[in-house]
Amino acid sequence: MSRDSEIAGPYIPNFPGVSGHQILGPDLGPLKPEPSPVQFRTRPLGSAQRLATQSGPAPSVHRLREAMLVSRAWLGSGLLQPHARLGRAVSRRGSSSRDKDRSASVSSSETMPAGGKGSRTSGATNTAQKVPNRLIDEKSPYLLQHAYNPVDWYPWGQEAFGKARKENKPIFLSVGYSTCHWCHMMEEETFQNEEIGRLLSEDFVSVKVDREEQPDVDKVYMTFVQATSSGGGWPMNVWLTPSLQPFVGGTYFPPEDGLTRVGFRTVLLRIRDQWKQNKSTLLESSQRVTTALLARSEISMGDRQAPPLAATMNSRCFQQLDEGYDEEYGGFAEAPKFPIPVILSFLFSYWLGHRLTQDGSRAQQMALHTLKMMANGGIRDHVGQGFHRYSTDRQWQVPHFEKMLYDQAQLAVSYSQAFQISGDEFYSDIAKGILQYVDRSLSHRSGGFYSAEDSDSAPERGMQPREGAFYMWTVRELQCLLPEPVVGASEPLTVGQLLTKHYGLTEAGNVSLCQDPKGELQGQNVLTVRYSLELTAARFGLDVEAVRGLLTSGLDKLFQVRKQRPKPHLDSKMLTAWNGAVLGIERLVNRATNGAKFLKRHMFDVATGRLKRTCYAGTGASVEHSTPPRWGFLEDYAFVVRGLLDLYEASQESAWLEWALRLQDTQDRLFWDSRGGGYFCSEAELGPGLPLRVKDDQDGAEPSANSVAAHNLLRLHGFTRHKDWLDKCVCLLTAFSERMRRVPVALPEMVRTLSTHQQGLKQIVICGDAQAKDTKALLQCVHSLYIPNKVLILADGGPSSFLSRQLPFLSTLRRLEDRATAYVCENQACSMPITEPCELRKLLLQ
Repeated sequence: MSRDSEIAGPYIPNFPGVSGHQILGPDLGPLKPEPSPVQFRTRPLGSAQRLATQSGPAPSVHRLREAMLVSRAWLGSGLLQPHARLGRAVSRRGSSSRDKDRSASVSSSETMPAGGKGSRTSGATNTAQKVPNRLIDEKSPYLLQHAYNPVDWYPWGQEAFGKARKENKPIFLSVGYSTCHWCHMMEEETFQNEEIGRLLSEDFVSVKVDREEQPDVDKVYMTFVQATSSGGGWPMNVWLTPSLQPFVGGTYFPPEDGLTRVGFRTVLLRIRDQWKQNKSTLLESSQRVTTALLARSEISMGDRQAPPLAATMNSRCFQQLDEGYDEEYGGFAEAPKFPIPVILSFLFSYWLGHRLTQDGSRAQQMALHTLKMMANGGIRDHVGQGFHRYSTDRQWQVPHFEKMLYDQAQLAVSYSQAFQISGDEFYSDIAKGILQYVDRSLSHRSGGFYSAEDSDSAPERGMQPREGAFYMWTVRELQCLLPEPVVGASEPLTVGQLLTKHYGLTEAGNVSLCQDPKGELQGQNVLTVRYSLELTAARFGLDVEAVRGLLTSGLDKLFQVRKQRPKPHLDSKMLTAWNGAVLGIERLVNRATNGAKFLKRHMFDVATGRLKRTCYAGTGASVEHSTPPRWGFLEDYAFVVRGLLDLYEASQESAWLEWALRLQDTQDRLFWDSRGGGYFCSEAELGPGLPLRVKDDQDGAEPSANSVAAHNLLRLHGFTRHKDWLDKCVCLLTAFSERMRRVPVALPEMVRTLSTHQQGLKQIVICGDAQAKDTKALLQCVHSLYIPNKVLILADGGPSSFLSRQLPFLSTLRRLEDRATAYVCENQACSMPITEPCELRKLLLQ
């Protein structure tokens, strides 16, 4: 809640990761990192970090360092430092600013509180007397939030680039998204400032980008920011040459200098002066930086002939996660703490392959405990369901209240898998709650799903918005709303008092002072489960089921009351990749089917076979597109293909499998690197002038598109036996070999795919009528089990059916005694026919 930028992804434990505010200098590090209002302790250098540094920097890193040092000639040692006497704030351990101890922090008179918004006014900005800039013609909710700034903003495109070249001005690029707390802060404090607007309009060509609409632009310049600082976040602000080469970058800037931070106006003036006085040196050094970044970002097979051994990568990845695991509260960092579903997925898969070992049991325990602690914590919305973005503390108690569609989609799968593995209804109930939230709050009438809900809203109408205001409660509110006495309690007790005790509310509030330095949240509480149902029941002499019912009815009452509060901003943009992720939720088959129909109707161009990136909610059930449309990126294809494969297995409608095959062909044509292996994140023609064409190399808040694509290729080979897709999978895994060897914990989803490839996929074939009870019983048996390394095929047609044409051996499999019959095929051999679900279950669990 109190960081000064939206961090660029979840922290990988003991892995050089993400810092907060950075003002990047030319020496491969921050000239003056801003101490975050809350600093976070991390553990000593762990194995993942040691592994990444044992052999020293790669040659490309040396080239990058040299190029940045040359830049120092024009920047000067104090260019971005408001007070030279403060010197350079450096991490105690030398890895990233997130490793600074709290005692090393420099206090600032401008510290931002957990819930504060500074000068932000409630409701919509008063635009009656303001003249809109050209962003008023855009569809992006984020760009429209800046449409009344006194800045001559341009959207990303040739008009802006041409102006920069013609007028010989540097480009100021600002990237964010509409539900980003610190993007709001900078828009209100800085971009609404008339003097700053004049500087940006006169001396720079200012370009605003929605990172969710244009991930290619975001990834390229975030690569620069992270490479030169070991961190990054949003808003991301980068200064470019007219040829789009970066030379200075950072995240959140306040408008004016403070005791420990440089102001945005100062930065603009100094960059403007350096552009006029040392432009040739700047252009030369920016070219060197770009060349070094190209070398550093290259991912290729090189001379390698095969990927590494899965057993080795599996073991090292597990060991690195084990070292960073929080025994008490679960998760894999101290704070901030992200859910990171890709890590949970890896741990479940690791458990499956090592069930009889101590490490296997440990992996299962780590994942299940993490999911339980998250579900009990404040990161989960106990009133309206769904999960917030991340926790600002180790205990999962006080979250950053933003809610993202991709988090809901992945966590619904994680909790469903936990139920499959453990049989504990607790996890099933959490998954159901997530789906209720998505269906109620993030669904469009056309069948698509919205992107996110903001963290900020007004406590009451007409008041200044605060982070978390929609979700927080006081003890007095619960007492007034739930005054009913609890019958049978061992002492006088109301329903409000029962909820107060169970969910940890206090009169003073349960947000700590370090998370609320201005005291704006005194008396406010985040609902967090403090006691088990059994302990709460014992405390008041009640039956467990009675307590369960009272808590449920109490939360229902709070939900009805909360509906009357001012709601957080809804980002009504619908992204293809995130909608594709929802298709993979097996429990939501009917809704997922409608989602797939939405994608095919609104996000698919029949003429070219290409996906579009985004559309927007129109009036009623209509949707709107930008003109010209934004075409899809690798992640759009990868996530939709994965979702369609999941939807086929859940619904057994072969049309979705057929469309997945077509989209994979298009993905291969548009993004495959035929020389180096793996997929580029963007089409070559989609990023005019971008200095890099990158390949994602980290599984973070979402799995990287290449990790998803690798697993898709394996599954598609299992469905079709097309050798080209298996060959591509091997090439992709080989291209990422060095990254996996150095830091396997950075690519847990790809390591999991590597294991599946080397162990082999199961083909589970059900021969039967899709509507028959015996067929459904066998299908349900498969769906009830956690089997990540399988493809599920329904053989319900003759030799001319789609799947029979792909897999001719299906025509040799027969029903036994005219009953639905299952076969489990591995390594070109099939099991004996099975007609009883219990026998199939026994075979699949071997």
